[in-house]
Amino acid sequence: MSNLSILRLDGNKIVGSIPHEIGQLKSLTKLYLYDNNLTGSIPASIGNLKSLAEFRLFTNSITGSIPLEMDNLTNLEYLLLTENFLSGYLPGNICLGGRLKWFTADYNHFRGSIRKSLKNCSSLVHVSLLGNQLNGNISEEFGIYPKLEYMDLSNNKFFGKLGRNWGQCPNLTMLNISSNKISGSLPPELGKAIQLHVLDLSSNLLEGTIPKELGQLKLLYILKLNNNTLSSKVPTEIGMLSDLEELDLAENKLSGPFPKHLEQCSNLRDLNLKKNILSGSIPFQIGNFHSLRNVDLSQNMLTGELPLELGHLNMLETLNLSHNNLSGSIPSSFQELISLISVDVSYNQLEGPLPKNKAFIEAPIEALEHDKGLCSSGNNTRLKPCPIQKRNSSKNVIFAVIVSISCSLVLLLFIIVGVVFIHRKRDTNMDESRQTQETVTFYEAWGYNGKKVHEEIIEATENFSSNYCIGVGGY
Repeated sequence: MSNLSILRLDGNKIVGSIPHEIGQLKSLTKLYLYDNNLTGSIPASIGNLKSLAEFRLFTNSITGSIPLEMDNLTNLEYLLLTENFLSGYLPGNICLGGRLKWFTADYNHFRGSIRKSLKNCSSLVHVSLLGNQLNGNISEEFGIYPKLEYMDLSNNKFFGKLGRNWGQCPNLTMLNISSNKISGSLPPELGKAIQLHVLDLSSNLLEGTIPKELGQLKLLYILKLNNNTLSSKVPTEIGMLSDLEELDLAENKLSGPFPKHLEQCSNLRDLNLKKNILSGSIPFQIGNFHSLRNVDLSQNMLTGELPLELGHLNMLETLNLSHNNLSGSIPSSFQELISLISVDVSYNQLEGPLPKNKAFIEAPIEALEHDKGLCSSGNNTRLKPCPIQKRNSSKNVIFAVIVSISCSLVLLLFIIVGVVFIHRKRDTNMDESRQTQETVTFYEAWGYNGKKVHEEIIEATENFSSNYCIGVGGY
């Protein structure tokens, strides 16, 4: 066993502690003990494994502190201690050999500051220390890491201001320092970390404005600055982040109108701007945010009517517009929100019937209350019904108009037919009168001078010549 270089016992259900004899395997370069049920502490004899390059111990139940003897592991490249019950301080000289690339100690009970060995460890590529009780001034604890790609320091107790050094990490793709006590303003130099995909500085004490230089982070798809005290408007340069999928600026002091320039973020899925001081109306351009799935604009100072273009967001799943001063009725286009599963429009000045949409029909009363006059057309029993009389009156007016127009058309038709009939009747009477007059005139002429007529007949028939005989009788 003295020549054993790789020992893999990961992914089993091994119980008990790590034996002291592990230190006798001096040729080990890789020791994988992760994803077991190991307990107890890390034996000091681990420091004898001077050839060890990878030590993976995550997802166990190891307790105690890291032995000082681990500083002897100068060839260490991977040290993964995530999800244990380790306490005390981080190892002081764990990067003494200048080879450490991956160091993860998430979800333990480490306290104190980052040791100098880590601050000057330029070989670091991946660091994850979230969910501990680490503290110290963030501007002094970390250095410049030219190879760093991933840094997660969230859910600790770091304080101080963000330094310019983070913009000098050209390969950094993920920076998460959320849920600490970081203060001061956001350094514009962050815009130089052009490989960033994720930037999460939420739940700190940051103030000032959002630097326009963040618009240079063309690969950014998650930007979370929520729960700080950032002020002023959302810079138009944020609209240049065409790959942005999640934007969370909630719980700040951002003011001005709704940032309609975000319509250029064609991949934006989650937009959270709640608990700010945004004013004005929701622009119709919001209908161009075709990828939106979750929208929260609650607890602002938005006014005006809801744009019907909101109903064009076919992929929208959740919509919270509560605690604003929105007015008017909810557009009927909201019926087209076929993916909507949750909606909250409470504490506004909205009125009129609810859209015939499943999310509105099944919405709890808390999501619809304290408005000016929202009502249900029978589709939501938790809300008062819309006035029936008003609806019938409207229908009656429409019916009366239709009947009136129809009667007028019929009457006009009768008048036209009557006029045509009278004209034709008059023409017929004149023809009959003319024919009668001619007949009367003929017979009057006949009876007036019969002798003359008789003479004319004798002359015309040449004294009744047989040449003019038409036919002969039968007998």
